[in-house]
Amino acid sequence: MAVDHYENFPVASLLLPARLRPAVTAIYAFARSADDLADEGDAPDRERLAALQDYETRLDLIEAGAPGGTPMFDRLQHTLRAHRLPLQPLRDLLSAFKQDVVTTRYARYDDLLDYCRRSANPVGALMLHLYETPTERNLRDSDAICSALQLINFWQDIAIDWQKGRIYLPLEDLQRFGVSEDDIARGDGGDNWKRLMQFEVERARALMLSGAPLAKRLPGRIGWELRLVVQGGLRILARIEAAQGDVFRRRPKLGRADWLVVLWRALTM
Repeated sequence: MAVDHYENFPVASLLLPARLRPAVTAIYAFARSADDLADEGDAPDRERLAALQDYETRLDLIEAGAPGGTPMFDRLQHTLRAHRLPLQPLRDLLSAFKQDVVTTRYARYDDLLDYCRRSANPVGALMLHLYETPTERNLRDSDAICSALQLINFWQDIAIDWQKGRIYLPLEDLQRFGVSEDDIARGDGGDNWKRLMQFEVERARALMLSGAPLAKRLPGRIGWELRLVVQGGLRILARIEAAQGDVFRRRPKLGRADWLVVLWRALTM
């Protein structure tokens, strides 16, 4: 399992009600394609930003009641109308994707959480709106879960992101634990790195657990879906912990035995 906030969309899940699958698929297509515009291929930054601005313009058209202009945006427009979904989470996603093009370092943890607020939290908010449960309490816990998932994905992908010229570990944390960018480049898993990663694992775990009551509070399929997502994220953290933070030689992911643990823990939450 790759804990990624877009791959955690329950697009093909058996737990997703059939009536919501077209809507989730439409939202996923928007998020996945926009993320790819920011990250994939060899296009220069100005072209990436222009393509993302085109997405923003199409959202403006939808808000004004005009056609989206492409089949993907037409499906998205139908979804937004049919389920009375807010547009702001989609705008927040685009804001984060644009930031990904131009920002490769985060000085403080709060800066990283602000990115998560726009890159990950909108996914949970939209799902709550689809299930007609967007209370203030639910949105708060959903934000915690989604931000935790984003952080976990960052900790999984430290080596991959380095190859893209990005570091999502807060620079203040690197300084605090005596870790340099050269250490990351070398894949140095020494004592300082181990302490840093233990700190980041514990911080992400605490954030995830703070939002976990949402999975027990939501009824039916969405609750079970969320239990699996929460336990999957926690299991990845356990994998990082077991490897003493060494995410350089092998990217932490879940195997068959892990999934049995995730299922059991989801059942017994």
